Order: sequence, then C-alpha cells, then structure tokens
Amino acid sequence: MASTANPTRDDFAAMLDESLGGAASGGFEGRVVKGTITAIENDKAVIDVGLKSEGRVALREFAMAGQPHGLSVGDEVEVYVDRVENADGEAMLSRDRARREAAWDKLENEFGEGKRVDGVIFGRVKGGFTVDLDGAVAFLPGSQVDIRPVRDVTPLMDIPQPFQILKMDRRRGNIVVSRRAVLEETRAEQRSGLIQNLAEGQIIDGVVKNITDYGAFVDLGGIDGLLHVTDMSYKRVNHPSEVINIGDTVRVQIVRINQDTQRISLGMKQLESDPWDGVAAKYPVGAKLSGVVTNITEYGAFVELEAGIEGLVHVSEMSWTKKNVHPGKIVSTSQEVDVLVLEVDSDKRRISLGLKQAIQNPWEAFAEKHPVGSTVEGEVKNATEFGLFIGLDGDVDGMVHMSDIAWGISGEDALALHRKGEQVSAIVLDVDVDKERISLGMKQLEKGAPAAGGTSAAAAGSLRRGEVVTVTVLEVRDGGLEVQAGDDGATGFIKRSDLGRDRDEQRPDRFQVGQKLDAMVTGFDRSKKPNFSVKARQLAEEKEAVEQYGSSDAGASLGDILGAALKAKQ
Repeated sequence: MASTANPTRDDFAAMLDESLGGAASGGFEGRVVKGTITAIENDKAVIDVGLKSEGRVALREFAMAGQPHGLSVGDEVEVYVDRVENADGEAMLSRDRARREAAWDKLENEFGEGKRVDGVIFGRVKGGFTVDLDGAVAFLPGSQVDIRPVRDVTPLMDIPQPFQILKMDRRRGNIVVSRRAVLEETRAEQRSGLIQNLAEGQIIDGVVKNITDYGAFVDLGGIDGLLHVTDMSYKRVNHPSEVINIGDTVRVQIVRINQDTQRISLGMKQLESDPWDGVAAKYPVGAKLSGVVTNITEYGAFVELEAGIEGLVHVSEMSWTKKNVHPGKIVSTSQEVDVLVLEVDSDKRRISLGLKQAIQNPWEAFAEKHPVGSTVEGEVKNATEFGLFIGLDGDVDGMVHMSDIAWGISGEDALALHRKGEQVSAIVLDVDVDKERISLGMKQLEKGAPAAGGTSAAAAGSLRRGEVVTVTVLEVRDGGLEVQAGDDGATGFIKRSDLGRDRDEQRPDRFQVGQKLDAMVTGFDRSKKPNFSVKARQLAEEKEAVEQYGSSDAGASLGDILGAALKAKQ
C-alpha cells in the first residue's frame, strides 16, 4: 500500500485533475473560461486560464473590424479552450470562438425580441457583404444595404451601425441581416413626426433633391414630397428639367397628404392664377385664332393659344382633303397655325379646335370658280372599276363615271383608254359641297355633245322615250353612229347592236355621214343626251303589224303582214 506522504503518479494525476476542474481529462476543452492577460507580445496576448501552461491569442480577435483592441496586462478576458495542450505544450485558446458563442446566445435573445443589433460591415461576398456582429458573422444582401441602390459601399464599411436580423439558424451558422429595414423604420418615424406639422393647402419652401421623367422630389426639411410634372405649370411641360434643376429652392403648395402611405403630393401651378377662369368668354365658339403646335399624337395635335391654355385639333378636323393621314404629315411641332374654336368645356378644361375650318372649304371654292358646265383640266389620279378620279384645282378630286368617258363604247372599254398620270379635259356636271363630290364628264366635250344646261339639253327635253324620229348621221364609228335629231335637234348615239335586228344590218360602215334614217328614242344618259335605236323601231313596227293584220300562225307570212301594213300607211 502506497504511503500518502509519497504519492504515486496516478495520485498526482488525480489531484491535478481535481484542481483543474477536470481539465486534465479534457474537462476544459470546448468550454468558454475566464483568463488573465499576463503579457502582450507583438500581435498576441499571453493568457493564463489556470492550466499548467499559458496560451496565446492574436490581438485582432479582441476587436471588431477596424477597431483597436484596448487590452492591458492584468485584464480579465473570456476565451474558448480548443485544446489543453498542443505540441509546443501551450494551451490552444480562441477569443473569436468565445465571442462567437457569447454572441450567438445574445443574438438569439435579441432576434426573438425583434431588437436591432450592432455590427460592422467588413467584407464583400457574392450577392452582398459580411457583417461582424461582435463575434458572429452575418450576411448582408446587396438589396438590404440601403433604401435606394448604393453604388459604393466603401464609406459604410468598418463603421459600427445598427442592423435588423431577418433570419438566423445556429445549427447551420447562418445569419441574415438588413440595414435597409432599420433605415426605413427610422425614416418612417421621422416622416410620421414631420407630417404632423404639415397640412394640405400649406405653402412651404423646399429643395429639389432628384428629378425624374414624371416629376421631382422636393426635400421639405427631412421629408420628401413629389412634385408631379403636371403640377409644375399650367402650360405644357415635356420634362421637369425645363422648369427646375437639382438644388433649386422652390415654393410649393401641399396638394395632398396620404396618411396611410405617408406620401406628400406638391404643386407649383396652384400658386399661379388659373388661366382657364373665364376662358369661354375669351374664346367664343366660331372665333378664329392663332396658336403654336405643342404636341402631336395619332388622334390629333395640341395647339397652345396662350400660356396654360391648349386646345385639341382632332385628326378629323385637320384637313378638308387629306383623309386618314397622320397629323404629323399635316403640321409640325412649334408651327404657328390658324384655328377656329369649335367647342369649349370649361369644367373639363377642354377646347376643341378646327384647322380646316380656318380656310375656305375647297369644294365651295371650286364651285365658285368652276360652275356646272365649265371645262376643267386635271391629271388622272386613279382608275377604279366604276370610273376615273381626276385631280383638280384646290387639291380636290372629281370623278368621271365610266358611262361619261366616251360615246359609242362600253364603260369598261372607255376605262381602258386612259391611264394614271394622263392629262385630260372634262366638263363639270355637278358639285355637291356637303358630300364633297364633284361629277365630271369627258364625252360631253366630244363633237355634237350637249352642253350641261345648254340648248342641246333643252332640245333633248322635247324628245320622249318611245318616240320615232328622223335622225341625221354626224359621224360613223366602230361602236355605232353619232346622230342628230332633225336639223338642229339634240345629238345622240346609236349603238352598233341597235343599228338593226339582223347581224348584217348592224355594220356601221353601211351608213354614211349625212344619211337620214328613222330611229326610236330608247332613253337618256346622265347628261340628258338621248339614245336612239333602229332595232327598237323595227321591233315596234313588227308588233304593231301583227296586232292589226293577224298572226303568222293564221297562214299569212311575216312578209305578207308587213307588206299589208306598208300599203295601209300609203
């Protein structure tokens, strides 16, 4: 039995383990313990934690990023024991691990209570930054750095500042924080306090902080208000920079305060006199005015009559002759134009203007200059299946119906005689100003054709449909004969197919100019020129003879019947 005065190796180990609280058997390892700084050597602190050997800890572990360590010999600090003894016989200590463990305990409590935590941004990582929360490392997403995007975060690094913990997972060692949430909360508190001192209708001075396409943000002394571009002036403002610049001090009126969103709407034009007051009396319907084109859209053009007063010229009121054309092809921005007031709605702040009404209706002007019966010249603009469109004076078009192109041929054949771009002459048959239509005739200018409203037309009026008259051949054509009733009567036409009942009789070349023949009036064209037919006369005479002298079915031949009819007439 061993003597207590001379303890064995095992007894000594047991006493050492007891004096160290189990450290000799590993009881110190993995624990946070208190120690005393015995020396500071270069960049390390020598710390005695009660083990048989001291440990060394880097001084940077005792300070947050960018901050001094502030240690002195004799200070008591907490460290984490990684190992009781390393290969050099020193204790392996860590201040970072000790701070991390203590920080996690503290952060979990603060996260549960929704409190802010202090930290320092010290590094960049993909998608954001790293933050030192007094020992625990957290992730700060780039979108959570500030309320507005920040291009350079350098001024914010290595500075202690508050953060809000968004989520944390101790098992995985993940912490996500937000600086933006703190700023928004602080800003909301400040805005709430400032808004209490503001009221709608209040006039206040502010400084322009930022300008966008739709307006400007004005600092009212710690709280921003939006000055929308439409509230800057009564006149049209295309961009806020035309009126104000960043840094300008402006006087504004508080138009509206939204207590729920804490947004403030501002106005500058509200401080000016409203130009729309008494506008109906100033711009009566029918008044002719001058203005400047300020804006062009697909549906019309806006014309400024004075500063703050604009009227709309609808696309349908822009031109008498240019239909379905974009307004930009009729007027241009900044162009000075004459307009006519069509309608005024003071309540809706709308004025309807007419551009075409400021000039004479071109159809009225044409009718005054070219009455019915006058001759005009123009270019064939277009050919359709029913006629030709001719360009005339005043940028208007007249139409020659296919039946009024030429005598003696079909409308289709007459259309084929002319081409686009050809210069032609025509006579004015009718002008309808309301419907904006001009009817022209080309065949009426041919030899022997009746003039519109002339003596020939009057002579044609004495003829009756179905009447048989003696006509004189004036001209022989392939399509038929141009003839005249009596010696100075109306001129008309006998189509080839109307020269006789039989095909052999329908040859125009068997007739000569000056020859007289009997024909029946079968109708009149749009210019009241008569149409004659030999064939219709023959058929009418045959019908009459059959009725008087019996039917060919009774035994008499058609020749006998016609012969008897002729003898009876003699």
